Amino acid sequence: MQEPTFLILTALAAEPTHGYGVIRAVEHLSQGEVVLRPGTLYGALDRLTEQGLVEVDREEAVDGRLRRYYRLTEPGAAALAAQVKRLRRNANAAEARLRIAFGGAR
Repeated sequence: MQEPTFLILTALAAEPTHGYGVIRAVEHLSQGEVVLRPGTLYGALDRLTEQGLVEVDREEAVDGRLRRYYRLTEPGAAALAAQVKRLRRNANAAEARLRIAFGGAR
């Protein structure tokens, strides 16, 4: 799973969120390292929707514009949890090797 996908799913894990909210959450979660452009985000949301990992929760009109909220699905939550497990396992392996080679994590 690519980092932007991981962060989008993470952003949607807490509650349904509209596109701009996802962009802000991803930037916050990544401490500013990942900044999604709207076109990139909506392309990813379309792909994740097709894969069944996210779905449209609701739509509402705000200042005459349609705001679409997305939410994580059960398969999306399972995919995110599996990725968290993989990342944790890999981080633990890296830390163990650093301890062996350098006497501690750097």
